[in-house]
Amino acid sequence: MLGRLAPLLFVLLWSTGFIGAKLGLPYAEPLSFLLIRYGLVLALMALLAVACAAPWPREPRQWLHIGVAGSLLHGLYLGGVFVAIARGLPAGVTALVVGMQPLLTAVLVGLTLGEQVSPRQWLGLVIGLIGVALVILGKFGAEAVAWGPMVWPAVFALLGITAGSLYQKRFCPAFDWRTGAVLQFLPAAGLTAMAAALTEHFRIEWTGEFVFALAWLVLVLSVGAIALLNWLIRSGTAVNVASLFYLTPPTTALMAWGLFGEQMTAWMLLGMALAVAGVYLSRR
Repeated sequence: MLGRLAPLLFVLLWSTGFIGAKLGLPYAEPLSFLLIRYGLVLALMALLAVACAAPWPREPRQWLHIGVAGSLLHGLYLGGVFVAIARGLPAGVTALVVGMQPLLTAVLVGLTLGEQVSPRQWLGLVIGLIGVALVILGKFGAEAVAWGPMVWPAVFALLGITAGSLYQKRFCPAFDWRTGAVLQFLPAAGLTAMAAALTEHFRIEWTGEFVFALAWLVLVLSVGAIALLNWLIRSGTAVNVASLFYLTPPTTALMAWGLFGEQMTAWMLLGMALAVAGVYLSRR
């Protein structure tokens, strides 16, 4: 039951991250927002690990590997996503750029993990990418060519989550999710703090919307979704896990339609159908 529901639940939870960023970023600078989020996650998971007597990795090398994976999965990925949205890149477009991860993973997985990608999986990955592109183009139309430099932080986010997923699958696929979260978010917080000190003024407006977005991103995303992601990476192939990210932009678009009244076009609906078909074909 967990194996069947976990991918769908992960997609649903992960997609809310873009909605949470849209709600909270008007009231805070992006890296400052993330730094507060990391601090709360570290405090929560450290208390949980101590209360449950959760096991810590025995070898210092594992501490290092988990920290490197966390710096890529959280520091670089989330930093890139939040900076891109804060600079004006629409959340759906940011999701599209990050949604290219399955193709990038399929290209690299043979070199890094020795996994074989079948022709059916390649077909599913390409169909899924076409579907994601239709969702975003149907939403933003010809304006999609005018974003320019705003896209680069999202590209770095794409590289971060791709490299982090492959690195974790290769060097540290199994660890306790409570102590592992502490080891992953600690270096991510350190890197984010240094970047924020150089580029921001730690501006925060403690409005009701910001507090709600922060609480949602800490409890639902950084605890729930990340725990599911670690479980999926440990129990599945890299291509199978990466293919789930094709469903994030369509799911985000549906949430934005329901919460903010954003328009849904026929092209967007067609793109969602193709994205779902692509995931079905690319997952073994």
